[in-house]
Amino acid sequence: MPQLLRVQNFTVSSDGFGAGEGQSLERPFGHADPGELMAWALATASFPNRTDSGGSRGLDDYFTRDFSHGIGAEIMGRNKFGPQRGPWQDHEWQGWWGDEPPFHTPVFVMTHHERPSFALSDTTFHFLGGDPATVLDRAKEAARGKDVRLGGGAAVVRQFLDADLVDTMHVAVAPLQLGAGARLWESPDELLDRFHRDVVPSASGVTHHLFWRK
Repeated sequence: MPQLLRVQNFTVSSDGFGAGEGQSLERPFGHADPGELMAWALATASFPNRTDSGGSRGLDDYFTRDFSHGIGAEIMGRNKFGPQRGPWQDHEWQGWWGDEPPFHTPVFVMTHHERPSFALSDTTFHFLGGDPATVLDRAKEAARGKDVRLGGGAAVVRQFLDADLVDTMHVAVAPLQLGAGARLWESPDELLDRFHRDVVPSASGVTHHLFWRK
């Protein structure tokens, strides 16, 4: 089986934004409320940080449960890793996720300002310059035959789409508008020249868009 580059559970607003403006240490999603944007996943029984035994089942839960299935490495942009811009002032900052990041694989952070790799629990973060194809080659090697997840943010997903490197993509469209921020698309129809698509509404109010390469 060929290794695939997959976008999994990437959520955007109904006007196509994956995050709002004004990202900061206190607000990783900028002016967007992650509790609203990601409500469909947060409410599921399989959400990793759930502290009670409840949660919804059904379609949303299936996608949440499937997030890590068959994944051997992740690629993300620097804006997903943290709010800093430009050269690193220090190496103390180790991401939003604390001592137990949710990835459980090698993670390749695309950045113009490289820094030494480090490990937290079973996740090792690597910081790479280079074009999308070069970073993908490194991630596939580290994935040891499994697929690579393209984690975002929106600008990085667009880079890989523009380079025609994405094989499958699942985007959840939330029923809210952000008006500004990091935009994935003006319309999902933009991708139909290269991808097949199924559109599946969920009882939670989100609409799941599933794309696979033609």
